[in-house]
Amino acid sequence: MAAPKNGIPFLNLTLAWLPGALLAVAAVRLYGLRTVALPDYDSVRNWQIVQEVAAGHLRQLFHHGSPAFYLVYTPVAWLTTDFRVFQHLNALVAVAALGLLVRFVAREAELAGWQTALLTLLAGTSVLLTFSGRDFTMGSWSLLCFAGLLPAYYRRLREGTRPALLRATLWLMLGLCFNYKFILALPILAVLEWQRADGLLLRNGNWWRVAALLALPYVVLGAVGVAAGLPWYLWPAIYYKVAFPDAANAAGRAATLHPDALYYLRYLWDFESWVVWVGLLAPALLGGRVRRGQLLPLPWYLAAWAWCLLAGMSLLLKAPRGLLWAYGLLYALGFLGLRRWLPAAALAAVVFVSVGLNLRRIQREIYAYAPTRYPQVAAWLHTHGGGPVASTVGLGLAPFRAATDTVRAVLHERDLTRWRRQGYRYVLLDSYWRVTGVAHFDSLRRQPPVAAWPEPLLVSPLLFLEHSEFTGLSYAETLLRQQQAARDTVQLRLLRLR
Repeated sequence: MAAPKNGIPFLNLTLAWLPGALLAVAAVRLYGLRTVALPDYDSVRNWQIVQEVAAGHLRQLFHHGSPAFYLVYTPVAWLTTDFRVFQHLNALVAVAALGLLVRFVAREAELAGWQTALLTLLAGTSVLLTFSGRDFTMGSWSLLCFAGLLPAYYRRLREGTRPALLRATLWLMLGLCFNYKFILALPILAVLEWQRADGLLLRNGNWWRVAALLALPYVVLGAVGVAAGLPWYLWPAIYYKVAFPDAANAAGRAATLHPDALYYLRYLWDFESWVVWVGLLAPALLGGRVRRGQLLPLPWYLAAWAWCLLAGMSLLLKAPRGLLWAYGLLYALGFLGLRRWLPAAALAAVVFVSVGLNLRRIQREIYAYAPTRYPQVAAWLHTHGGGPVASTVGLGLAPFRAATDTVRAVLHERDLTRWRRQGYRYVLLDSYWRVTGVAHFDSLRRQPPVAAWPEPLLVSPLLFLEHSEFTGLSYAETLLRQQQAARDTVQLRLLRLR
């Protein structure tokens, strides 16, 4: 363990500063969270599926290839169904992930306590990490598993021992249980294995131990699924279906590959701090030799992950969350570069100004799109005896209605005939259809509403960009659609079904 000159162990200094900085980041993430709705369809469905699993109904256990996500929140669902509890807990998981990442960087770079705090504040106020830390999706747990994998695998590269390899494999296994997209770590790990060139994976049967660990959850949870009446292949089949979709989605997007080298660079330019641009170049500027077979210096190790993520995700369908793991790395790399080039006072001043600018962006891009008006919709329906309600694509209303009041998402207005026959009296023309690009509601848009409300979040640029993976639109096309949607004065129109 590295120790500073005063003889106090490094870890003690880190622990003296890190919790306070993490509390500040948590305050930023949680600010105003109780006044907003779950931001997207997936967040609401996850909230509903957790309750189903808690009740013993496992039909959706492998939804999105993320069984661990639903299982880990099942005990919470036994205590409460309030979506805000799940939303706040998920936000805190993302803060814990940041803590693991910063602790690793601080230990390896031998940062002083105050430097550790500055790095925490800088990376913690990333606009996208703040935005994604306020939903109820697998992203927070994916970040936590990645933040565990990063130091574990660096230790494997340094020590070259079987125990270190298996510890890293355990984090990879856990990540795959929380998010099928964790499979994207495999090609990056293959690159790092090639660079290290120590043959550890192929020595003394290590490869089959790694393979057995990775396969274990698929066998165990697969057996649970079979006992619940699900096909044994359901979980691994999700990977095939994502890679080779058998039909276009509701927005008309069918492809998985969508090369675009500028999408993420434009996002970084428009929404994140200039520090990430320093981070993109920092390893080359910081120097240090990189030779095959030798341990990568910390900046090059972090950069290998960040650059591979940027290169790989630029080939696939785009959304800012595609670089979810990379934002913290880029901020860390930028900080390490500034630390090398600036004296202590200048470093502190630059970071504080950068954090302040990040907070200004967070106010403009996140806090400004609150509060939600879905509770007013639910109250109106309760007063007028609304019963079950159809909603255009979005499920944002669902968490605000009584458990006995159904909110049914519809993808086309022709589906409404069926629901009207089953007793549905109202349809909510929810502008989430604009966000998702499911434009099949022309006649509804021409009908006069019985009541209408604005919903600020449904015109958020970040929300539109986060759905560009679903729509398949480019960065410019997505923001153009957002600008068109922002001209509308109301986003929630309640119509009587005819």
